[in-house]
Amino acid sequence: MAAAVSLSAALHGEERHPQAQAKVPVDGPDSLRAHAAAVGLQIGCAVVPQLLDLSANAGNASATPTPDQDPYTHTVIEQANILVAENAMKWSSLRPSPATFAFEQSDKLFQFASIHGQLVRGHNLCWHEQLPSWFSSYASKANAKALLTQHIQTVASRYAGRVHSWDVVNEAVHPPDGRPDGLRKSPWLDLIGPEYIELAFTTAAKADPQAKLTYNDYDIELDTAEQSSKRGAVLMLARRLHARGIPIQAIGVQSHLQATGPRPGAGLLSLIREAAKMGLEVYITEMDVNTRALPGGPEAQDAAVAEVYKTYLDLVLPEPNVKALLTWGITDAHTWLNQSKQPWALRPDFARQRPLPFDDQYEPVPAFFAMRSALDRGRQPLVPTDITTPPKDSKDPYAPFAVPGSPGVPPQTPPHQ
Repeated sequence: MAAAVSLSAALHGEERHPQAQAKVPVDGPDSLRAHAAAVGLQIGCAVVPQLLDLSANAGNASATPTPDQDPYTHTVIEQANILVAENAMKWSSLRPSPATFAFEQSDKLFQFASIHGQLVRGHNLCWHEQLPSWFSSYASKANAKALLTQHIQTVASRYAGRVHSWDVVNEAVHPPDGRPDGLRKSPWLDLIGPEYIELAFTTAAKADPQAKLTYNDYDIELDTAEQSSKRGAVLMLARRLHARGIPIQAIGVQSHLQATGPRPGAGLLSLIREAAKMGLEVYITEMDVNTRALPGGPEAQDAAVAEVYKTYLDLVLPEPNVKALLTWGITDAHTWLNQSKQPWALRPDFARQRPLPFDDQYEPVPAFFAMRSALDRGRQPLVPTDITTPPKDSKDPYAPFAVPGSPGVPPQTPPHQ
């Protein structure tokens, strides 16, 4: 922890107290947006469209929010060149009934991004969670394919040509469910079968041929046995799609990290590099740092979180196919970790978590400076010195293997990851 505090101080001089950081310029040329643009990286965050002010002045780089530019809107404009809706583009938000769509908030997001020269990621077209309340009684094996196809065609075509990338399928892998292919037992799998994934990607490609089509998942960053197994299954899925000519262009690594415990290492680098061999980009799509198990007050949280951002971004940003970095929110005032009452989010001291680059008062915290410094050096080749190498006796989930469906490869049972 002492080392993390020292890092925090080094990142912004001797000013350790969070309130002192407000004096440091963080907008305009000093913003994450400007530093990312300088190295050719897309940087952004998840947003709540309801909180965005469409009347805010375009291009206003004032460090002090103007009367028509509330702190949330101001921070999003200044710091992000790519946005993603936290919830507004999920099925539960878009589909009030089987026959209707509600695009008010998603339309607002695209309008806001257009005004301020920002790209948009679409999240998401197919997921087993946050389905509308009518889904369980309406969807059946007889209509599920048509239902999924209609949804993707309608949503993706509405925003065709305006989306940087779609999370076409989200969190479809879950090895504990015991399937040889590693797929999660979900409503889509039950109603359609494994081919629902290929159906989603091919439908999205027809509806929005310009967007980068992405498979997005969590808990694939660490070298623990559980995450190594899941990471291997995700890579196997990507290989199968690629071998069959299914249009997939990227893998999304969510990066919901912990302030305590193991750190990402060799396995994640292997995933990124194996993706590159298939011509796939990699996006860090939902980064934040959970401090539930970390003792101490705000300064201890800030120092530990900044250290995670530093080491993680120093690990992944030098990889040339890592093209985008998004945090899951921009301010602690609206992070899901402070909204949830689940055990995985609540701190024993009931203090609010500080997982993002700006705090509840929209002041930059050490994580901001860690991110900005990592951006500046991130495209320089680094020799990782703290990568945890998987045990030699563990099975390498990235060893080459013949993928069923590849040209010239006879049918076979893929190895269980």
